[in-house]
Amino acid sequence: MSIEGDLQVMAEQERVLQFSEFGADSAWALGCILRDAALARGGAMTIEIEVAGRRLFACATDGAPAGQADWIRRKRNTVMRFGRSSYAMGLMLELEGKTIEARHGLTLADFAMHGGGFPIALKGTGTVGSVVVSGLPQREDHTLVVEGLAAMLGVEVQGLE
Repeated sequence: MSIEGDLQVMAEQERVLQFSEFGADSAWALGCILRDAALARGGAMTIEIEVAGRRLFACATDGAPAGQADWIRRKRNTVMRFGRSSYAMGLMLELEGKTIEARHGLTLADFAMHGGGFPIALKGTGTVGSVVVSGLPQREDHTLVVEGLAAMLGVEVQGLE
C-alpha cells in the first residue's frame, strides 16, 4: 500500500477508535489486552497508557530493554502534540520529504515519528491521552495498538496491509 493509502487507513482508524468515556478501569482493561497480545507475539515490549497527564497503565514484558521507556516518552509526546498516531506523523513527514526539525522545529530527542503511539480520544472532545507500545517493528507496533483498541471497543477497522 502507498503512503497515501496508509494515511487514509490511519485517519479512518483514528476516527473510529474513540471512546465515550475512558478512565483508570478502561486503561487497565486495554493495557491487559495489549500485554496479552505482546506476549502472544513473543515481543519484548513496553506498554504505557496515559490520560490527562496521569500514567494509568505501564508494564514491560520479559526481555524489554530499558531504552524502550525513552521511545515511549518520545512517541507519547508526538501523539499529544499532534493528536494523531505517531506512525501517521512519521509517514506524513516522509511524504513531504521533511524532518520533524525542519517542519515543526521540534527535536528527535523529544519526539519520535515511529509506529506505536495512538491517541486516546473521546467522542465529541478529542485527544485526552495516549496509548503507546514499543518493541516490535514500527508497523507492527501500530497494528498491535489498533487491534487492541478495536477489541476493547468491539469494532472492526481496516488494518494496514
